[in-house]
Formats: sequence, structure tokens, C-alpha cells
Amino acid sequence: MDAENTLYLELKDGRVVIQLRPDLAPNHVARIKELARAKYYDGLKFHRVIDGFMAQTGCPKGTGTGGSGTNLKAEFSKEKHVRGSCSMARAASPDSADSQFFIMFDESPHLDGKYTLWGQVTEGMEFVDAIKKGAKARNGSVDDPDCIVTLRVAADC
Repeated sequence: MDAENTLYLELKDGRVVIQLRPDLAPNHVARIKELARAKYYDGLKFHRVIDGFMAQTGCPKGTGTGGSGTNLKAEFSKEKHVRGSCSMARAASPDSADSQFFIMFDESPHLDGKYTLWGQVTEGMEFVDAIKKGAKARNGSVDDPDCIVTLRVAADC
């Protein structure tokens, strides 16, 4: 394990291990690590969770409308969005990713090459599966959502 490129995502049910992919998205990986080291993600809500699709977090407002204030230039790749993929959320502009990200429950080829993929869950996917789901009729918006307990770079633990 490369501890500098591994994240420990603590959820209410257990630890999720994420292998970072600086080979695909070096700038996004660096920013995620910077935010994790600043404890930015601790306590943030999984505000949009769609069963069979993905769980989204990283908004300080808990609504999907906020971020850290730093947009990142897209780093699209040929890597596929499969179960356990970690990828950046964004607005309409390809270069609008900030701090919000999502973890895939299943493959979603329609996202391939259009969203910056930066990591892969290698352990604890069952804890991601247990994140409280939102209503499909409300685009996955979650009432009383689950939160990130902590997100840390393994090298710092």
C-alpha cells in the first residue's frame, strides 16, 4: 500500500479504504489530500445518494450548492466509472469541480470521459452501500443524511 496515495474514509458503519489515482488526475488527487489534511470533509453530509448509482458528498452547506472555493481544471481520462470509483462532481462547466465528489454504487458508462475520476474503493464498499439513500423522485436528496466521520490520508495516521 502507498500510504501517501491512500485515504481512510470513516463512516458510521466502518472504514472505507480509497486508493488514489494520481496517474489519472494528479491535480485533483493533490487537492483532495490537501482538503483531507485540513479536515475539510469531517462531518460533511452525503446530501445526494441514489440507489444503484452513487453517493455524493463534499458540500459544506450540505445542499450540493457549495464548495471550498477553488475550481479545478478537468482531468478526464479513459478510466471507467465502475463500482467503487471515486469521481468529482461538477456543474455544467467541465472545469467547475471543487470539493464535491461521489462514490459509484455501480458502473455508469454515461459518466466516462466527462467527470474526473481520482480514486477507487479497495476495502469497505459494504459501508458505502449502507449510506442512507435519498428519494429518486427528488434526485437523490436525503432527509437526515449520513455524514463523513473523518477523511484522512493514510500516511498521516
